[in-house]
Amino acid sequence: MSHESATVIATYSRRMGLRLASGELVGARIKGKRMKPVCGDSVQAQPIENEADWLITKIRERRNELTRPNMRGRVEVLAANLDILVVVASVSPLPDWYIVDRYICSAELMGAGAVVVFNKVDLLVGHDIELPELRDYRDIGLPVLECSANTGQGVDKLQELLSGNCAIVVGQSGVGKSSLINQLVADSKLRTAEISSKTGEGRHTTVNSVMISLQGGGAVIDSPGVRDYAPALSTSRDAALGFREIAAAAASCRFANCRHLREPGCAVKQAVENEMISYRRYESFKRVVNLTEKLSEGRY
Repeated sequence: MSHESATVIATYSRRMGLRLASGELVGARIKGKRMKPVCGDSVQAQPIENEADWLITKIRERRNELTRPNMRGRVEVLAANLDILVVVASVSPLPDWYIVDRYICSAELMGAGAVVVFNKVDLLVGHDIELPELRDYRDIGLPVLECSANTGQGVDKLQELLSGNCAIVVGQSGVGKSSLINQLVADSKLRTAEISSKTGEGRHTTVNSVMISLQGGGAVIDSPGVRDYAPALSTSRDAALGFREIAAAAASCRFANCRHLREPGCAVKQAVENEMISYRRYESFKRVVNLTEKLSEGRY
């Protein structure tokens, strides 16, 4: 039986939704227990005789992976083959900027772009929204958008940034990720329902993540909200590579193996003291280092 190339566009607890090269949406099962496809994966699949389902037989090589460590100390892949991470914070709930930094760290290490979206700005009418944290991101060259999924403010700029790209929308629970996607793709609710119906999943089945095509080309993945997130790093030294301003300053450190914590002649610490690097971002970097060391020692 011939194999076809397909893209994973939805993940459920036990099954997948695929978009075939023809554009047709089908449900799929996975061959074996070790294979773990995720949204964004390019896979090989074949139809199952006398069934509507297809069978995923192989995951093609991934260009990159969005990962996190799970509670068992193993690396969990959340999505693959991404061009952009859209990291959403909002007026309510109160932003956890350390989570935002950790997603940006992952984007840098993956070789993907990052966009910071501050949502629900319609709740701040008459108030200053030039928060110091948003200024920090602009200062290091990241796109920062003030948006409102309620009024549509800023959504056109986000649409322009995402055009032709495969993006994932991430952030804390309740920041309005799905509402932003509904603004980006007017019929996204219909598309989600269509995926569920055509892939054979019932209305009460939880969709872990779903990829929705954008009208201007490209696609966006709607992911579950989180209370916490950390990148899965091989070593604590990798953390510096995920903070671009720290990586740039590190070239001037006295020691090539400087960890930028307590070492003498550290150009990073000097830059923080001179206010060339945000103290909050530096504190965020140290937290990622500390968390990575705890994970490697099984203390998390």
